[in-house]
Amino acid sequence: MTTSPKSKMPPDHKMPGHWLLAKMGKRVLRPGGLELTRRLLDELAITADDDVVEFAPGLGVTAKMTLGRRPQSYTAIERDEKAAKTMDRLVTRASDRCVKGTAAETGLDDQVATVVYGEAMLSMQPQQEKQRIVGEAVRLLKPGGRYGIHELCLVPDDADNTVRDGIERGMSDEIHVGVRPLTMQEWRQLFEEAGLTVTTEQTAPMHLLEPIRLVQDEGVLRALRFAFNVATHAAARKRVLAMRSVFRKYGEHLRALMLVGRRPE
Repeated sequence: MTTSPKSKMPPDHKMPGHWLLAKMGKRVLRPGGLELTRRLLDELAITADDDVVEFAPGLGVTAKMTLGRRPQSYTAIERDEKAAKTMDRLVTRASDRCVKGTAAETGLDDQVATVVYGEAMLSMQPQQEKQRIVGEAVRLLKPGGRYGIHELCLVPDDADNTVRDGIERGMSDEIHVGVRPLTMQEWRQLFEEAGLTVTTEQTAPMHLLEPIRLVQDEGVLRALRFAFNVATHAAARKRVLAMRSVFRKYGEHLRALMLVGRRPE
């Protein structure tokens, strides 16, 4: 998820939820938190031999973790101007760069990466756009390359349509962004239809705004600063509590998902 340029920033009561959380000081905006991100990077097994492409790095939290693994090259694809400027400050090696573009249309050549990943972005896209983004990831991958995602997952696989509709409506109303999570089976099918072989799938609780997760992801001081900022901004407080209420209401049907697939040799 990315933040908006200040010149275009809407008021707190209309702002997309992830922008609002970032404005209040939250850095980690992934549904499964830093722990699931670490697992994703471990499964992608990034080494000094890899050419990595990250879709929509946003605040750059995962980018820093990836760059710390010293891949052969790193390319961020970011359409948000403010986030792109943040990334420009992070990519200091000659082999690293930030390219302005979208995950569905990166502008990169075919087969330029051994690893592609993106987090907290596909869940907000309609099905056709999900397919376009996954297809773009596959196009960028060299044979044997790995693609990983960290997204929202609907459980169980046979969840009633009324549950799905309630989650989509409730989250979209409170987050102010369309949210369309898939079941584990549907995420797997999305990969397989694009030509990927699923190698890893893991889930974690969707506890983005729970106190324990806040401390785990942000650290004590940042978590306290976030709580203070929310408590002292009435519109933000109302929105954040409403978002947490939706997450809790549908807690038994929402999980965070990490999925990794490999392009055949």
